[in-house]
Amino acid sequence: MEHPEPGTVVVTATGDGTYTQQVTTATHELLVDEPVAVGGADAGPNPYELLLASLGSCTAITLRLYADRKGIPLTRATIRLRHDRIHAEDCAKCETERGMLSRITREIELEGELDDDQRAKLMLIADKCPVHRTLSAEIAIETRETGR
Repeated sequence: MEHPEPGTVVVTATGDGTYTQQVTTATHELLVDEPVAVGGADAGPNPYELLLASLGSCTAITLRLYADRKGIPLTRATIRLRHDRIHAEDCAKCETERGMLSRITREIELEGELDDDQRAKLMLIADKCPVHRTLSAEIAIETRETGR
């Protein structure tokens, strides 16, 4: 497949498995699939794993950029994420009061000779990564058919 222009992602069925998809960007290709337990071939991460990977990698990159710019001795940040669905009434910080909603749990391990103030600042900066801001904001998704 021809690579799309930068900023565009193309997803196409590979034909190799029931759910296996080829993801193509301007410079990269990867497979996305569902686990065998739900009928996939497990040829790659599932869509929610990619979503978590986007948030986790953006968080780690944002922490690294900030630490480098401010001279904070962060040697490594490890981000562990999990997605699940919860009842809205179980969420103290949510506006939605009924039904189910998605929850992402993000744990951040900071390594380096960091004092308490530096750790606190880095934890605040984690919430400022662009993907976090996108996921926390209202998102408008416009869908249209093409190719006819």
